[in-house]
Amino acid sequence: MVDIVSLLTAGGAALVDYLSAHVLLCLVPAFFIAGALSALLKKEAVTKYLGPDTPKHISYPIAAVAGLLIAVCSCTILPLFAGIWKKGAGLGPAVTFLFTGPAINVLAIVYTGQLIGWDIAGARGVLAIAFGILIGLIMGFVFEKSKKDKSNGNGKTDAKGCAVPEVGVNPEKPDEKVDRRSFWLFVLLFAVLISGTLPIDLLYRLPFVAGFTVAAAVWTSKNFSRDESKQWMGETWFFVKTILPLLFAGVFLAGIFAAVIPQDVVVNYVGNNSLWANMLAVSFGIFMYFPTLVEVPVARMFLDLGMARGPLLAYLLADPELSLQSIFVVRKIMGTKKVLVYVGLVAVFCVLAGLIYGWVFG
Repeated sequence: MVDIVSLLTAGGAALVDYLSAHVLLCLVPAFFIAGALSALLKKEAVTKYLGPDTPKHISYPIAAVAGLLIAVCSCTILPLFAGIWKKGAGLGPAVTFLFTGPAINVLAIVYTGQLIGWDIAGARGVLAIAFGILIGLIMGFVFEKSKKDKSNGNGKTDAKGCAVPEVGVNPEKPDEKVDRRSFWLFVLLFAVLISGTLPIDLLYRLPFVAGFTVAAAVWTSKNFSRDESKQWMGETWFFVKTILPLLFAGVFLAGIFAAVIPQDVVVNYVGNNSLWANMLAVSFGIFMYFPTLVEVPVARMFLDLGMARGPLLAYLLADPELSLQSIFVVRKIMGTKKVLVYVGLVAVFCVLAGLIYGWVFG
């Protein structure tokens, strides 16, 4: 008989752990960045480099390597993705950013190399960039007509009720640049996010977080009008009320799944490089959500218990990209059809990565 109380307790414990360890120093800065992207960043600055009319050799590489700058997981990337999507980024580059953002941050790659091995770390970084670009290209090709749907030039909203700006600017126009005020604000905000996610003791992180936060507040008060600041806070609140409830629901469900699925049973099924083992590893990465960097010691534990290196790589690629809460949120942002295709592509590419790596290096 299922112990409902134990399951609810497990879900509640996961939610409490998520709130205490993840939100304040990770999600909160990400929401403020997303709000600033939507309210303060000129539409042209986004569409110039990530818009649907930007040459693919410019937009996709930029979207793919953006994750190197920030240490984020599949949840923290969501408000950033929502911000650039709402601001007019092309579907393909936006999806590439969504995929690679949590996968290739420097901290995760270095940590993987130190704890598991540089062969896995290198494969993780290279394949994440390659797959991110491929998935973005496929999504852009499959949903080509959606580019026009995102922008109608009349200030209307998309299928999810989000205001959508006009896209299609000329990427060569010299006046379409991020102004100095916004540039330095984003530098300070990303500094808050980066310092808050450093893999060091909390007591050492807090002074950096506090310092950059104060600097951002001072810079905003001196360089932005009251109306601009109000618009920024309004956009930030929009993302919070849209995304945060879904994140909490997903974390709660993930905690329940973690209590239901015995860890030793999972390990017994992924001790080889079969198709089933890689599929199970990817599924485990989706349902057993871990905050950024936590997946690395978990993967090391699985490796010590006998997990094959192919499924291990498949898990490391899938865990930062997909989680229940991220699927819920991306569906709300992009719609059901797009999120189903996206999830399917991510799962297929991660399984293929594990199979190929296991055959070649396993």
